[in-house]
Amino acid sequence: MRIIVFSDSHNDFHSPSKVIMAHPGASLFLHLGDGVREWEDLCCAYPEKKILFVRGNCDWGSDAKTEGLVVCEDRKIFFTHGHTYDVKRELGRLIQRAQSMGADIACFGHTHKPMSAYTTGLYLLNPGSIATPRKDPPSYGIIDIMESGIVVSTAILRI
Repeated sequence: MRIIVFSDSHNDFHSPSKVIMAHPGASLFLHLGDGVREWEDLCCAYPEKKILFVRGNCDWGSDAKTEGLVVCEDRKIFFTHGHTYDVKRELGRLIQRAQSMGADIACFGHTHKPMSAYTTGLYLLNPGSIATPRKDPPSYGIIDIMESGIVVSTAILRI
């Protein structure tokens, strides 16, 4: 099962749309916030796709939740924008919350910097920013859940 993760689209519909079109076989798309308008437009443009969303710090007026938990192939994925966990400074609170929910994978955005790691039994994935990166090119995340295990990685958006 393939899951595509993006964050921080900040009024750019084109970039996440391009990622969706590049991964027609993906089972799920997670938008980690700062892009409520794009999420709404993507849901309308791709009604056959499952696209989940959490609110970011720039999604003013949105009543979306700030975190979510989804089960895929018996694996739990915790996802949040990250601002409520102060991820620009440290990841301890985020890791603790994900572990308390029994998550196998924790996805977060907010920093605009991609990273993937494995620590204390938890895969971490920050897809970076799909539209407004900091120093790095625009990027997104990929989660592959297979019988043999989990692979999390980031990919550069080719414009």
